[in-house]
Amino acid sequence: RRKPRVLFSQAQVYELERRFKGQKYLSAPERDHLASLLKLTPNQVKIWFQNKRYKCKKQA
Repeated sequence: RRKPRVLFSQAQVYELERRFKGQKYLSAPERDHLASLLKLTPNQVKIWFQNKRYKCKKQA
């Protein structure tokens, strides 16, 4: 059985988007810091960045 899909709050998405604009890739410490800041797991942040990079690449 799969885990239910996690929906990010508007504030979380805003901050993730803001960080993504400045930097397409995060280091592990940066990811951990951002995750704790947004009350997410580092893995959720990592996957969000992966998906966002893929979407940007697909649009280009």
